Amino acid sequence: MSQATTATKRPVLLYTEQTPNPETLKFVTNRMLYNGTAEFREEDFAREWSPLATELYDFPYVQKVYIANNYVTITKEFNYSWDDIMLTLKEFVKGFLEENKTVIKDGFAEAVAEIEAERGVGYEYTEDEAETVSQIKELIDTYVKPAVESDGGNIEFKSYRDGVVTVIMQGACSGCPSSTVTLKSGIEQMLKRMMPQVKEVQQEMG
Repeated sequence: MSQATTATKRPVLLYTEQTPNPETLKFVTNRMLYNGTAEFREEDFAREWSPLATELYDFPYVQKVYIANNYVTITKEFNYSWDDIMLTLKEFVKGFLEENKTVIKDGFAEAVAEIEAERGVGYEYTEDEAETVSQIKELIDTYVKPAVESDGGNIEFKSYRDGVVTVIMQGACSGCPSSTVTLKSGIEQMLKRMMPQVKEVQQEMG
């Protein structure tokens, strides 16, 4: 008697994880969503490239969507509570994946590379931010990097968001107590003086 073999679809498992930002929640699944990182801070960009992000933006409380590997990170509008919306979003993402819908369209990585080549910075920045980031990078490379390198270290620009510049300190400068002083009294003061939109400089260890 031959045994009939039936293809069984792997069930979609989904759970949530907290993030340092109370407005942002991570929805982790057992499926690979996108091999890479994809940030959708604006609805128009989402509608162009991501059916998943597009449908999430249809919820009135979704402000930003970030997709990477096996999770989607959702940032909500501050006047909503996760207690009221988490289950709805969880069920929506689960249903979307169960239907095997397209998460991100083909050609996205190439489109992003083109935007970044054009702007000289990441696609996640708006055009105004891109201009600011280019100026910050130029100031760091011109005035800060040579001094840091002469001390046996390195400094790299990491990100700029809402007036906060994040840099990576490497080599001799990484973990050195004086690097915090240099960062605050030197780099931060200079950037704030030359670029009024900069409010603070933070560091990540390389």
